[in-house]
Amino acid sequence: MDKLNVFSIAVNIGSYKEFVHTILEYAQQKKSYYTCLANVHMLVEAYLHIDFATSIKKADLITPDGRPLTWAIQMLYGIKQDRVAGMDILPDLLEQGQAKQLSVYFYGGHQGLLDKTRGYLANTYPDLRICGLYSPPFRKLSEKEDEEVINKINQSGAQMVFVSLGCPKQEKWMAAMSSRIDAVMIGVGGALSVMIGARKRAPKWIQTAGLEWLFRLWQEPVRLFKRYAITNSIFIYLFLKSYLHKKVLSPRKHH
Repeated sequence: MDKLNVFSIAVNIGSYKEFVHTILEYAQQKKSYYTCLANVHMLVEAYLHIDFATSIKKADLITPDGRPLTWAIQMLYGIKQDRVAGMDILPDLLEQGQAKQLSVYFYGGHQGLLDKTRGYLANTYPDLRICGLYSPPFRKLSEKEDEEVINKINQSGAQMVFVSLGCPKQEKWMAAMSSRIDAVMIGVGGALSVMIGARKRAPKWIQTAGLEWLFRLWQEPVRLFKRYAITNSIFIYLFLKSYLHKKVLSPRKHH
């Protein structure tokens, strides 16, 4: 799939269906791939931290998750890009995975969340091949523990591994596991808790307006206020800088 630079990160472009199809193709190949679902927070983290940017750039697929990203692509490149959000693609991949008899694994989240996930999957996707749900300790794993996790996932026969550690932890984990875990890894973050009903998703009109972050801020003001105040401001700065360079300064160079 083609890519476009959005603030130095090359984001893949294409229809929503193409992204789903590509991930399912990766899963069927039983090789090591990983997918990052890029939103405002992720791009700003990559801008601020070079090591994290490296983890993102190594990904096999980077989807435009956040609505502001699709707007940026349209305003910078004139391309109307589908949003490929974790909250949409996670249930679609599970549905397709069930139909294609693919084996899935869930890595991350606390045990209570994974217990609810198991119950939700049994009711919603009764024929889905679930080969594991693992809640890792909330600390850095030792090399021995990493090896045990890799062996457990590979021996399970997993073809899609849904990673729910949150940004930037899950992207760094997938980058570290690249070429070691023989499956496609997808960093779904909080999409898992929304899917199973542990957290509410914003109404459709709020999603369309690009205000999902405001809805989340209303749900978790203490945890998210500082993050959004910083990341949204930096995102706007980066967009204006890119827009000025591309639309104002670059055209002048050709005159």
